[in-house]
Amino acid sequence: MKFNDFPLNQKIQRNLAALKLETPTAVQAGAIPAALEGKNVVATAQTGTGKTLAFLLPIIEKLAQNPVKGIQAVILTPTRELAIQIHEAFGKVAKDTGLRATVVVGGLSESKQLFEIQRGAQVLVATPGRLEDFLRRKLVKLGGVQFAVLDEADRMLDMGFLPGIEMILEKMPAQRQTLFFSATIEKSIVPLIGKHVPGAVRVEIGTTTKPASEIDLHVYEVEQGRKLGLLRHLLDEQGGSFLVFARTKHSTDRLAKKLAHVGIKTAAIHGDRTQSQRRQALDGFKDGYYRVLVATDVAARGIHVDHIEHVVNFDLPQAPEDFVHRVGRTGRAGQRGTAVTFATRGERSAIRQIERAIRTTLLALPVPGNLPEDPKESNALPVNEKRPEAVRKAVAEARMKAPKPKHSFVKAKKLKQKKRVFA
Repeated sequence: MKFNDFPLNQKIQRNLAALKLETPTAVQAGAIPAALEGKNVVATAQTGTGKTLAFLLPIIEKLAQNPVKGIQAVILTPTRELAIQIHEAFGKVAKDTGLRATVVVGGLSESKQLFEIQRGAQVLVATPGRLEDFLRRKLVKLGGVQFAVLDEADRMLDMGFLPGIEMILEKMPAQRQTLFFSATIEKSIVPLIGKHVPGAVRVEIGTTTKPASEIDLHVYEVEQGRKLGLLRHLLDEQGGSFLVFARTKHSTDRLAKKLAHVGIKTAAIHGDRTQSQRRQALDGFKDGYYRVLVATDVAARGIHVDHIEHVVNFDLPQAPEDFVHRVGRTGRAGQRGTAVTFATRGERSAIRQIERAIRTTLLALPVPGNLPEDPKESNALPVNEKRPEAVRKAVAEARMKAPKPKHSFVKAKKLKQKKRVFA
């Protein structure tokens, strides 16, 4: 089957050809025909299998037949990053169709989002929290919605969005088409499906409880104090990009700073970073400027980057299902990938629990000797933290004048030199 076998209009077919998309993935081949027929769909598939196009193409095809202004489709997704990536994909596939989409997420300009809605955007790509807030303040209306999409539904429920999702769906007409996409179908999701996705066509591709077969799964039993040295060894020995998962926001920043301190271009992404910082980090990683992206689990579902060669579980995930979502960032679209897990001796039982959950044994590898020493703690900004140009120049001038200047910034513009007091 090819994309041109689907009853899609010529503009969409032309856009797909320009993107060099010819053959649909299994989930796309299963979901798109049913969605084009107007049926509700519940689809489960592993991450990296092309679920985004599986719901975008039917929506674009139907709305393009009569592109009137106003909200007609709402796509709910768990993270800002994923919402932005879906919006970007929409722009490429819907080019020249007369359709517009906007993101409704926290961390970005609220006024700009409302302006795009008022201009008549037909598609909202939203996180539940921000859209729920808009609805409570009566800033948007969903009475004309024809299509509702729940993307990464299991993750949204894990993040506590169920009440918001329920509220949003209740504001939509009952007579709508609902497309439900998830990596897993757990017990907590079943009532939501029964209530809001009646009579759905079920599309299930492969197993969703174990990583894709294209991913090589390795584990190192390593002392906590030697983890960083082992990571640096892997970076020296292996080529390609590395997505590294840490457990907390603090450990994510600390690890990124240590790697940057030894000259490895590294960015960090977690929930406390501003949207501009997260976007800069993700774009730099996509473009290859940063070789390493250190992330918390907020990125496990929010990062859709092709050709990530290595995933490293620097810290073990909180739950076995999170292991699947983490390692699913590599080995996408048929590409091979490697997922490496660092575990201490005391975490052997956690590794066995993961292996039972995914029904796969991780290949144990020996820890190399003579690992590089960990760099000392540094309070300096990592190399990826771009300061304003005026600040960078001021710092450079201060360093030339004094060996160890003490300074503070005022509105990121002025550098005040404190006078040294000598006894």
